[in-house]
Amino acid sequence: MVAEHIHPTSVDEYEYSLADHLSIIRGRVHSVGGMARYVVLGGNGKAGRRLIGALEERGHQGVAASRSSEARFDWQDTSTWGPAVAGAEGVFIVGPGSARDWSGPLTGFLEVAAAAGVRHAVLLSARGVEFLPGGAVDLAERALASGPVPWTVLRPSHFAQNFAEAMFVPIGGLITAPVGGAAEPFIDVRDIAEVAAKVLVDRALTGERIALSGPAALTFEEAAAILSAVSGVVVRFEPEEPTAHAARLRAAGTPEGYVRWRMAMLEGIRTGADAYVSGGVEQVLGRPATGFAAWAAREVLAAAWATQRPGQAA
Repeated sequence: MVAEHIHPTSVDEYEYSLADHLSIIRGRVHSVGGMARYVVLGGNGKAGRRLIGALEERGHQGVAASRSSEARFDWQDTSTWGPAVAGAEGVFIVGPGSARDWSGPLTGFLEVAAAAGVRHAVLLSARGVEFLPGGAVDLAERALASGPVPWTVLRPSHFAQNFAEAMFVPIGGLITAPVGGAAEPFIDVRDIAEVAAKVLVDRALTGERIALSGPAALTFEEAAAILSAVSGVVVRFEPEEPTAHAARLRAAGTPEGYVRWRMAMLEGIRTGADAYVSGGVEQVLGRPATGFAAWAAREVLAAAWATQRPGQAA
């Protein structure tokens, strides 16, 4: 059962205590009139921008923090960390990538966040962490768990949105990946955002790692068929050899650390080890996870590859 956190009585618009007044003066108020501030690192990304919307739907303020946002945050510039989290109730953490170990900066950032009064940190990790022990994502989880801020880790499966915005986008109508005929329970990123919003607002599931996935595993051929039906664009899938995929990444100048991480995740799919369904969405939200077809019906027509005439190759 998900623990429910009851917030203290909110301050009245006209009457508040001396302690509240002093907190306002010190810039440490986390919630006034029931609205709290939550900082979303990487707030312009797939998960971050949807989380900001989910927080707003709950009556709270989601603040995107990145190198290009108004609330500036840069993992390589420690002077940006304190201002970014000032007055925040909680923080959603998306790391600077999976190519190299960033556990050191994360440890320092958590110390700054704790000093600023941040009460909960939620880390976007991945179920694939189990396939690369000692990798950058695993080390980040360990740093979070040993830090001073109460924490929760979200471990989603591969995103459904990867077929619209990222690594599984059809090129010329063709999806290629070194996964053979195996299946994956792709998750709608909006589900991740809604889970993150509830965990942050309720300060629930602290000290836990929550695995998230879609409601059923689909093969890539099945996913391609759904994409074709929804978009009217002919989409097909062809498996790629793992060695060829890795060579293609290296030829494009991809950092070796990321190549190792990506190949470990894809190998998890290829071997069937990642085909299991996780119940975290229903555990937290009390409803089933969104299916791949429902996600596709909602978002695929806006994908760049789906804007061509029906029957035309992507």
